[in-house]
Amino acid sequence: MLAFAPAVLFSVLFGVGVLRDRRRFGNAVHLGLAVTFALLALVGKLGKADSLLGMLAIVALLVLPALGTLVLACFLISNGVKMVRKEGRRPANLLSLLAGLGILALIAFLIVALALRSRTLLVIGVTAVGLVGYVSFLFLCFVGYAFLYGRLRVRRDADYVVVLGSGLVGGSTVPPLLASRLERGRAVYERLAARGNTPVLLTSGGQGPDEELPESHAMAAYLIERGFPADRIEREDRSRTTEENLRFSRAIMEGAKPDYRCVVVTNNYHAFRAALMARKAGVNGQVVGSPTAAYFWPSATIREFVAVFLAHKVVNFGVCLLLVLGGVLIWWNR
Repeated sequence: MLAFAPAVLFSVLFGVGVLRDRRRFGNAVHLGLAVTFALLALVGKLGKADSLLGMLAIVALLVLPALGTLVLACFLISNGVKMVRKEGRRPANLLSLLAGLGILALIAFLIVALALRSRTLLVIGVTAVGLVGYVSFLFLCFVGYAFLYGRLRVRRDADYVVVLGSGLVGGSTVPPLLASRLERGRAVYERLAARGNTPVLLTSGGQGPDEELPESHAMAAYLIERGFPADRIEREDRSRTTEENLRFSRAIMEGAKPDYRCVVVTNNYHAFRAALMARKAGVNGQVVGSPTAAYFWPSATIREFVAVFLAHKVVNFGVCLLLVLGGVLIWWNR
């Protein structure tokens, strides 16, 4: 059982972290480490119990990730091409395409290094694999915990439902992405109202330079036109970013009810990062997500992960620097 001790330790840390605050990236890392150490311990146990089973497990751990990486690269490239066709060539829409091409480029580099038997190229390749492995581990932690967070039950006692803005089309029209948030916000509102606790729906979004009116006003109009009670809507119309959405909405809620509780609504790919930002902004609320088109999800998720990675840049760049220095030392001691 000693082999499973690290897995148990990180499972306990994960459980404690979730009980303290579900909106922590540390929870995702603890979950990832618990699963990783549990798999390693299980492979070790299988090897001791049956050498053939142990060997098969080791081969599976080596081969399946390699095949999965190749399949993932092809999927990302395919998705990236579709994103460009549907959404245009903005940098944010190229993320999945660039990620897929980057994976294939790294695989090709490793093949060339092995073919040439160049120690320098091999060290560079191994170092790159270490960097990609570290980032990939964090990405899997992010995706796995975001999936779990998105399936938490909506709280039953919220005073506010806050719908975050995402931009208008043509200066005044609510686009499908934002409409999805508003419809989820309405559904949450109706569920809470049915339980006897009628909340206020707070639309959050200011006026951009290319917009004819504040986004929150267009969001409120969208809901009212579809039968939502106008007297249960409040508008936060100063914000330009998600951080400001949360901060300015918090000020409104605290001003009306200092001990407020809320549910924040955004799109599903954005829910976990919005939860991290809500915690940082001191917002007392759970974040829930609305559906997003399947083709949009990969690039959007990569963008969200990059933002979270950069939010912890001191630790992450420190680890990456150590990996690079390790590669330099290996090359130096040839």
